[in-house]
Amino acid sequence: MPATILRRQCVHGLLLCCLQLLSACSDNQPRLPELLDDAVVLAFGDSLTFGTGAEPAESWPAVLAQLTGRAVINAGIPGEVTASGKSRLPELLEAHHPDLLILCHGGNDLLRKFNPQATRANLEAMIESARQRRIPVLLMGVPRPGLVWLESAELYSRLAEQYGLAYEGDILPAVESDDSLKADHVHPNAAGYRKIAEALLLRLQASGALPPGG
Repeated sequence: MPATILRRQCVHGLLLCCLQLLSACSDNQPRLPELLDDAVVLAFGDSLTFGTGAEPAESWPAVLAQLTGRAVINAGIPGEVTASGKSRLPELLEAHHPDLLILCHGGNDLLRKFNPQATRANLEAMIESARQRRIPVLLMGVPRPGLVWLESAELYSRLAEQYGLAYEGDILPAVESDDSLKADHVHPNAAGYRKIAEALLLRLQASGALPPGG
């Protein structure tokens, strides 16, 4: 069997295991408030949130809205770095008063090899902006570029631990490791974005924001 096919099968297997294990880890997951039927979720980030590489209806915020039945606002801007995101977020929080912020930011900082302390400080400022408004946060880990077997940069898990945040650090590395789920070397395709939305759905269920199977 060719090595590329074997590797792809391994990645698919690992991705499936990750998705299945998410729902089994609810006891270790920080709790989130229940998202009622009229809840508003703000998906904030860069091109990975915007949905570059797929149609607008195929972005993970759009698919997550379909899966959950909740309004999900796509506030992703391609190419944005955390310094700009830090400045942009407060106005959006004030305008939409979301019931949950899903924060998926920092990929462009990592690609451009910005100072990691500055990136972390900017992410901390975004989290604090939400906390000041009593808006719960689900943080997504973003992988460092250039590794064969990707994993989220360590700063994300440390931020989640520091602030006691619900955290999804597995799905982006899994998707980014599988060429069949990507439109280019950075961005997922429609299938990849659906995998992200499905993992977030499981994370929301595990944290109590949505009922199991809901």
